[in-house]
Amino acid sequence: MSQLNFAIIGCGGITLQNHLPGLALCQEVKVTALCDNNPATLETARQQTGVAVASTNWEDIVKRDDIQAVIIATPNLFHPPIAIAAAKSGKHVLSEKPLALNYADAKAMADTADKAGVRHMTAFTYRFVPAMRYLHHLVQRGDLGQPYHYRSCRLQDWGTRNVGWRQQKKLAGTGELGDMLSHRIDFAHHLLGPMKRLVANVKNLTPIRDGAPNDTDDWAAILAEFQNGASGVLESSKLASGVNESWRSPDRVELNGSAASFSFTTGCWNELQFGKVDGPGLKALPIPREFFTWPGSPRDPGVGDPLITFRYDQAVEFVNAIREQRPCSVTFHDGARAQAVMNAAVTSAETRVWVDLPA
Repeated sequence: MSQLNFAIIGCGGITLQNHLPGLALCQEVKVTALCDNNPATLETARQQTGVAVASTNWEDIVKRDDIQAVIIATPNLFHPPIAIAAAKSGKHVLSEKPLALNYADAKAMADTADKAGVRHMTAFTYRFVPAMRYLHHLVQRGDLGQPYHYRSCRLQDWGTRNVGWRQQKKLAGTGELGDMLSHRIDFAHHLLGPMKRLVANVKNLTPIRDGAPNDTDDWAAILAEFQNGASGVLESSKLASGVNESWRSPDRVELNGSAASFSFTTGCWNELQFGKVDGPGLKALPIPREFFTWPGSPRDPGVGDPLITFRYDQAVEFVNAIREQRPCSVTFHDGARAQAVMNAAVTSAETRVWVDLPA
């Protein structure tokens, strides 16, 4: 295939930090158009990239004949209309998570992209963490035995600072649930398969953030049963005072099974904790070097901050799936499945009852 021309719709921090560096790794790929409804944000991105085509109107961008692929990094409300229009125009689409504000829209994105025959990908970036990739390999190999428990806990201290559109339910849908816990929901699906039912709670503890209204959740927790019989406990918070944020704050995933237990901490990208039945307890399990980068990635894992650079492999996988005419490793169907869990969690929190997940 000749050069792939990309358009990026939404030019905020995630685009500059993740998407552009990732695309820069890919041969015969060019970002040829930028779009953002904020003229100042758009101009900043245009100056940093030198991209000639810049517009505040996404409808014009997705119709361009010189664009083969689109990356969507807008507020969540706009993901479905942009993705569906792009797919119908024959464009391959990568969308930030969560895919939509509800399961029906997320499923419509997946179904439309399938029908159009384009590649589609949900930006569940943590799938590309070396330790998570190796953990998935070990589970698939059977090292865990019969799965018993899945446990994830993501705690950060964001205080009461303004987080922009992410604190507006009409644009984001949810707060911490969609922002951070969605990744851990996808972890759970990737490692243990679909959930069967759940009960959940969410809380808004900061109705005002830096002088601006906030109607989204700051804390979310889910108690789940998986279809394979395992149980799950997932918690995430923006208000764990004093614990810092990003990789410096607590972020852990643990699996317990009949044969072993595994634990992963984000700050240790190249290591798991591992313990066998009747063993002395958890001990370090180094990640084999073949898991340091995604298959087909030209990235040197020794260059840059390893807690950031793994994110670039996401773009490599998207581009390679397009060129190889195969499904992406993380599709819109994965995003829709996570969206169903988030919607069920909101329903459970409102009704105080267990909620069944779609089969």
